[in-house]
Amino acid sequence: MMKRHIRCYFMMLASVLLMFTSCANHPDVPSSCKDAKCLPAIFPDYCDVTVPYNIAPLNFMLPIDEYEECVARITTSDGKEQTYGDGVKVQIPEDEWRDMLNASKGKSLKVEVWGKKNGEWLSFKPFAINVVEQPIDEYVSYRLIEPTYVAWSFMEIAQRNVTSFEETQIFNNEITMNDREKGQCLNCHSYQNYKTDNMLFHVRLSNAGTVIVNDGKVSKVNLKRDYTISSGVYPSWHPTAKLIAFSTNLTRQGFHTLHNNKIEVYDEASDLILYDVEKDSVIVVSEDPELLEVYPTWSPDGKYLYYCKSAPLPEELRDTDIRGHYQKVQYNLYRRSFDIPTCKFGEEELVYDAASNDRSVTLPRVSPDGRYLLFAEGQYGCFHIRHSDGDIVCLKLEGKELPLVKDSTTAVDLTKFNSEGFADSYPTWSSNGHWIMCSSRRGDGNYSRLYYSYFKDGKVAKAFLLPQEDPEQNTYRLKCYNRPEFMVEPVKISVDEFSKVFQ
Repeated sequence: MMKRHIRCYFMMLASVLLMFTSCANHPDVPSSCKDAKCLPAIFPDYCDVTVPYNIAPLNFMLPIDEYEECVARITTSDGKEQTYGDGVKVQIPEDEWRDMLNASKGKSLKVEVWGKKNGEWLSFKPFAINVVEQPIDEYVSYRLIEPTYVAWSFMEIAQRNVTSFEETQIFNNEITMNDREKGQCLNCHSYQNYKTDNMLFHVRLSNAGTVIVNDGKVSKVNLKRDYTISSGVYPSWHPTAKLIAFSTNLTRQGFHTLHNNKIEVYDEASDLILYDVEKDSVIVVSEDPELLEVYPTWSPDGKYLYYCKSAPLPEELRDTDIRGHYQKVQYNLYRRSFDIPTCKFGEEELVYDAASNDRSVTLPRVSPDGRYLLFAEGQYGCFHIRHSDGDIVCLKLEGKELPLVKDSTTAVDLTKFNSEGFADSYPTWSSNGHWIMCSSRRGDGNYSRLYYSYFKDGKVAKAFLLPQEDPEQNTYRLKCYNRPEFMVEPVKISVDEFSKVFQ
């Protein structure tokens, strides 16, 4: 009898706790409020964005220093509604969010927000979250790094499931660092055709080498040859062949004390090479002794290699120290045809002349359908993630026979994707070509975070920030999201497995 009473007591307690939790997660809409006559100043700004049906919950919050409470009511396209709110934050359970997105696929969610300020409830204008049927790639990977790196210690390459909030490490530099004074840098991960059975990342300084995964098997290689200026630096896997294009660079960096850009990253020399994974062989693609070639990327059919190349400098500057004229170095976009069976490259062709417009282009990416070209652009240099004027540009290619654009007359309007006055860089396409992503310092100017936009028929929707389980995480995680890459699957090799190639 006593056991039965105890069991009943705990069942009643659990029921009360469940009821309390339910009320906390699904609060009542305020019975009386004042019309604010404006959209809510939520963070992240998810007002009127367009999202895929498989994205994680778009959790948000009202400014914590202005509001005491927040309540949101979300209504699906079929009329079902639910309320959320806990303090100033709106955090939506993943299963409920998934049901709402599926119910509104191809349509939209209606979001109404109330905020309590100085003891008074305000009612804001409702906004929509448009839900499209084109999914986003389930995974993204990025390097997590401090915004400036005069000195650094811990560094990692991580992967995130964007349909949930799961984040895991691909690798970190503490496991294999054998020289603490020298340190170890991780960078430049790359995948073949969005998959992870063929991939790579670099380890520099202590225990250096390029870690390559070939059909799921891990090895560490040294890409330096006596005829190259360095080992491989910026990579791009060929979409179908076991070939990787690299730039080889003598990269330097300098630090400003007063300038808003804070850091300059520049090359004293750079060439292009092609690495054959099966043969462990390196051939030189381009090595202009007077100009700089960097950031190779393949067309989706693998028949062209696009890359950036510096424009000739005035004669009086050519033999001087680059530190005195780094602002004069500007890059144009070129390509070479490529014959896959013979591994032969064609002659160099100019694709986009940025320098003639006093601009500089870096980090090109061709859309999966071959119709559009994304790149980062600023006034000078090759490292726009540190330049406040850095923006993403998208040009429409003019045809398969001669897809050269030469100028910006075919530019797609990316006003809704770019920020104003902050660095935007590292653009890339999802595997279906309907989502573009960049790393942006918008907001605080220091920390780069990931932004996405829906892309269809040359039109771009408003950018939205990668959602987090706690919206405040976007402000207290003091790391930059560097070189983001879409993936259709996670990296399946563990950190421990990767570390074995360093032993």
